[in-house]
Amino acid sequence: MRPARAPVGLHLAQATRVISRAFDDALAAAGGSVPIWLVLLNIKTQQLANQRELAEAVGIREATLTHHLNAMEADGLITRHRHEANRRIHVVRLTDAGEAAFLRLRDAAIAFDQQLRHGFGEAELAALGDVLDRLSSNAGGADGGLPWAGLAEDRP
Repeated sequence: MRPARAPVGLHLAQATRVISRAFDDALAAAGGSVPIWLVLLNIKTQQLANQRELAEAVGIREATLTHHLNAMEADGLITRHRHEANRRIHVVRLTDAGEAAFLRLRDAAIAFDQQLRHGFGEAELAALGDVLDRLSSNAGGADGGLPWAGLAEDRP
């Protein structure tokens, strides 16, 4: 017997693939990528003491973060230096080029968000947020901990 509708998980996975690819393309057109955007965003918006906290904020492993930071440092977007009190800790800072990249990617992310919101009212968007939160919860996901948590006024 076939279901009357596609399973929710499959429908959501398909929508996620389409939207993720489009977001990747929008950031690439602005000279970046999702990992670069998330690193720049978290450096810019949070008080992070070290690379471990940055990896946790972005939602990736430290080894993966190190790979991204090495490339970003080579591209002149960030600098890293040892913490004066604890030489084992690297402090990450944006360079002027990193600040410029942040602004370009921020503008691309905002434009993409506006594209996704087109044709939806605020009540629909709030309901969508609630549905996505409930689906995440039903799948056993934890609340919060997202790399962009706290950026919007309506989110914790």
